[in-house]
Amino acid sequence: MNNISFIFLILLQFKLAAQSFAPAAGLPGSTAIHKDSSVFVLWADGVDVIRGFRDVSEEFQGYASFGVPENALGIAEGDGTTIVSLGDSGSATLTFPGLIINGPGPDFAIFENGFTDNYMELGHVEVSSNGLDFYRFPSVSETPIDVQITNFTFGDCRYVNNLAGKYRQGFGTPFDLEDLAHNINLDVNHITHVRIIDVVGSINPLYATYDGLGNIINDPFSTPWESSGFDLDAVGVIHSQPLELVDEEFDFSLYPNPSNDFVRLSSDFSGELMLLDLSGRVLFSSIFNGDLLVDLTSFDAQVLLFKVQSNDRTFVKRVIKN
Repeated sequence: MNNISFIFLILLQFKLAAQSFAPAAGLPGSTAIHKDSSVFVLWADGVDVIRGFRDVSEEFQGYASFGVPENALGIAEGDGTTIVSLGDSGSATLTFPGLIINGPGPDFAIFENGFTDNYMELGHVEVSSNGLDFYRFPSVSETPIDVQITNFTFGDCRYVNNLAGKYRQGFGTPFDLEDLAHNINLDVNHITHVRIIDVVGSINPLYATYDGLGNIINDPFSTPWESSGFDLDAVGVIHSQPLELVDEEFDFSLYPNPSNDFVRLSSDFSGELMLLDLSGRVLFSSIFNGDLLVDLTSFDAQVLLFKVQSNDRTFVKRVIKN
């Protein structure tokens, strides 16, 4: 074996050893979850988006603007266009019609619109159990940084872990709350918010984003279009429990429960009622002032969520349809 062959063999072995994580959707060992999987019990029903620049190194180009925040709500579409683009370092914070809890295996999954297995626009993922304090999943990127990935070159999903956008459109990247169970200020059985923050994939330290180990993350840069940055499709919940009202000052009653026809909402305040199924899809909404009679006869779901909003407070109760 000559010296060139020996060096090539060493480099090849290093490359294979560095590919530490799960492969693309459909391959043995992949952790990708298809959007139509029965494991999903809830989808996001609230979102707040803060757009980032199209190109953080050329701020005069303005902000990402493709899609509307509401595209991130409900069931994943997987069509590549029903998304909201976050832009460089932009973020989306999502809420749900139930709490995310730490069950066995992954607890939720995030869907992006990558058009192929090796085109990955990545995002950091954080969660909160109070809506104020957020904790980040420990991410890893082993993607080499000797050459900048662009819109005309590709990466390899086996190099990244705990970063949203690892898998192509239609397949969610899963996250396991057990990875954050050591944080004493985070209740992993009471997750109310999920936040995705776009990774600026530049290998230039002036603009770079780093993983949990301090490595620069290399993904397509720059993407100076209205669809810049992470393109959020949806967030699906795997392990959940319903939100329950705990503030007696704003208590309300629903009766009869169970019911097969009508339910009366009775309260001492006014607000908005939204009736949802367990996927987070809004079936009915109405403004109320004290009392409201809701007809259930046209809904097929056996468990319905009554989401009540009053001022800046939100409460959810379950109704069983028999």
